[in-house]
Order: sequence, then structure tokens, then C-alpha cells
Amino acid sequence: MLNHDIVREATRLTRAGQLVEATALLQRMLRGESAPEPSGGTARGAPARLEPPTIDVKANVVEERESRQPTQTSTAPPRRKSPARFDGMKAFSGLGLRGPIRRAPPSTSDIAPKGTRFIEGTFSNAAGSRTYKLFIPSRYQGQPLPLVVMLHGCTQSPDDFAAGTRMNFLAEEQNCFVAYPEQPSGANQAKCWNWFRPGDQQRGGGEPSLIAGITRQIMQDHVIDPKRVYVAGLSAGGATAAIMGTTYADLYAAVGIHSGLVCGAASDLPSAFMAMRQGGGSEAVAEAGSPVPTIVFHGDRDTTVHPDNGGRILEQSAKATSQTTKVLRGRVPDGHAYTRTIVTDWSGRAISEHWNIHGAGHAWSGGSPAGSYTDSEGPDATKEMLRFFLEHSLPPQPG
Repeated sequence: MLNHDIVREATRLTRAGQLVEATALLQRMLRGESAPEPSGGTARGAPARLEPPTIDVKANVVEERESRQPTQTSTAPPRRKSPARFDGMKAFSGLGLRGPIRRAPPSTSDIAPKGTRFIEGTFSNAAGSRTYKLFIPSRYQGQPLPLVVMLHGCTQSPDDFAAGTRMNFLAEEQNCFVAYPEQPSGANQAKCWNWFRPGDQQRGGGEPSLIAGITRQIMQDHVIDPKRVYVAGLSAGGATAAIMGTTYADLYAAVGIHSGLVCGAASDLPSAFMAMRQGGGSEAVAEAGSPVPTIVFHGDRDTTVHPDNGGRILEQSAKATSQTTKVLRGRVPDGHAYTRTIVTDWSGRAISEHWNIHGAGHAWSGGSPAGSYTDSEGPDATKEMLRFFLEHSLPPQPG
């Protein structure tokens, strides 16, 4: 069966609700294997065994701050790390982050600093209902503060994502609110945000309307500076953060995307797999340019979401306006080297940053092992994202 026939057959299986069979076909195609001819409405024979990817992580915490001095490119072979493998999940979880189920949830001390609040909330509209967690810093006394909306990856929870990124600890230092919308298993079996479905890529409906609704509800319930509201995410959450920046550019002043994809990268299951494995995106969206300033982190050893996806986000930003580009190289002491590309507009304002992390896989850069899917060898994505966010505020809206 030729590749285009495989994609056509996978699309038919998806529409028929046979996600496991569709996934098996696509994974065989991407591995360069031949696929059986369809028979009787399904692919002949049992689906291929779905091999889980390996997450490239190491548990040691790097305490030193990263060096921003340019370094020479090393010709030495990269160090081999002990991979963390895990049990397979349903094929549908392949549309984002996968990993081991934690034996125990993170402790309270790993989630938020003492003296702060981490409360629960719920928002509902015509598209459904979502719960969320909200971090309230200890110095909040009714003054307008920034808000960061954090979208977790597949299989994660607000507590897990907060512990792994340590965003609440940085937000306490910077006096910011942080919200963590939660994707339930009822909406996606692996708790992935459905970034690849057209109905969840549009303003005013689907999951974007729920995330925007949570954002606005928090802005009503607390004193939030409306010009300093931001959205970030990891993997499927990163792809959804890109969607939020495109569909609600009047709500979010900047976007952070870690190991994610550009808005419009996929429109169904087959195109989602193609974008994840080979890189991809919608030319129509790419030509429109990035709607808001965007900071991107992506490991160049990511085998779950192809690193080219991070580059496409940078290209999209570069098309938005006249700009200049500056490239810096550095290395975290005893950790990863990185290439940092900064795109600025005519006024010198940074409209895009891309951190290409050399040797890193599909995990939050500089994160804590108290949460899942983190790589503590840095650089510190949480610190750099929050720094980038607070450098930007929403421009005056027309009218």
C-alpha cells in the first residue's frame, strides 16, 4: 500500500471510530514498513504493536544558572543517558505527551510555597465544563496582578504540572497569579487537549472557548491586570497555547510553547501524526503571522514532537513584521547546550524567542523531578518564559 493510500485508509478508519487501527497504520508508514491492504472495512490482521517512545530525561537537579556566553560547538559525541521507559497506553495518547503514571501525587510543598493559596474552580459554557486550579501569591492585596494560564500535557494534572514546572514558586517571587485548566479523561482518554480537531481550533467554541472562559472568570473574580495575561503549555498543551494565541489575540499578551506545534498544524488524526513525526503546519496560518509575542522551547532530540515544529513557530513570527534576528549560544553548567534565537521588531521589542536545547528530549526544560516529564539539565524554561511574559503587555485594542 502506497503512503497516500495509507493516509486515506487511516482517515477512513478514524472516521469510523477505529483509532487503534488508524494509529497502527500511520506508525507503520512512518517507520517505513509496508501496510496490509484493507479488507472487510478494516485493515487485514491485527494492528501493529504500538511501541511507546523513550523520554530523554535525567533526575539530577542542576542548581547553577545557565551561562549565556557563546560557546564553541562541541564535536564530542553526546553523553548517553539512561532512558525512562513506561507501559504503553491507548493509541490515542500518541497525540501528545506520554509517560509513566506516578506512584504518588506530588507533595504540597512541591506544588506551591508556604503562605500561598492554590484553590479549585470550575467553569462551564455551551462547550462543556472544565475544572482548574488557581495559584494566588501571598502578597496579593487587591492590586492588579499578571495572570499566567498553564496548559498541561497528556496524562498530566494541574498539581503534577505545577510541581514539574515550579511555575508557582517563580510566580510568588514575581507576584503573579497562575491558572491550570484541567483536561478530563472524558474529553480525551489520555487527558490530551484536542489541538488537532478543527472544532477545537476556533474562537468562540470547543476547548478554546473553555480556556478563554476560565481566563475571563478569574479576571472577574480577582483583580487581574487585563494587559498582562499570558498562556503557556507543554506538548499537546503547547499546541493548544498556540491556538489560544491565534484565536484570542485580544486576551493574551504573550504565548509560551514548550515541545508543541504551530496553530493549524493538523486537522485530523492522520495529519496530527504526520505533523508530530515529521513537522508540519498550515500554510494559510503560517502566512498570517504570529498573533502575539511567542517564546518557544524544544529539544533537538525530541522523538515525540519533531523539533522542526519549534522552528515553524519561529518562522511564523518572523513573517509577522519587519524584524532583526540575533543568535546566542550557551550551556548550562553540567547540563545542556542551547541555541537561543531572538527576533525583534523595528522598535527593538522581542516578538519571538526560540530556545533549541541540544540533546534534550520531550520534557520540560529545567523542571523539577517532583513532576512528570521534566529534564532538570536546563535551561530553566519556567524562569525564561515568565521573564519573557512580563516584558510584554497587551497593546491598546482598536475601538
